[in-house]
Amino acid sequence: MMVSEGGSQGERSDAGGARCRIHVDADGGYNWRVVAQNGRVVAVSAQPFGEYGHCRSAFEKLCRTHVELTGAVQHTAGGNGWMWLLRDGDDTVVAVSARPYERHSTCRSAWQRFRALLAGKVEVTGSCP
Repeated sequence: MMVSEGGSQGERSDAGGARCRIHVDADGGYNWRVVAQNGRVVAVSAQPFGEYGHCRSAFEKLCRTHVELTGAVQHTAGGNGWMWLLRDGDDTVVAVSARPYERHSTCRSAWQRFRALLAGKVEVTGSCP
């Protein structure tokens, strides 16, 4: 997996236009999210990071080690939908679906598409410190 530094040059065709956006939340934490070519957010970091560099490093590690991560489709906390998640070797959740899904099969397909995106190149864009 290669992660390329992004800018304003646009989307990359080798990843179907997928890109990772790093931004600062209202509490000052950095989060990443993977955005598909159609503009839909497909995955988000499971936790905020205190620094831009830590957030970027966590995403780069996710890309390098995605084949080693375990995943699951499960009910949302409210039990009214489905979500997917990825866990690392320490059983820490590192990525989650960006939204709940009505159907288990749709959620599982979205999870598989996200894993396929990680196998390609994903452009990293967003705010820099």
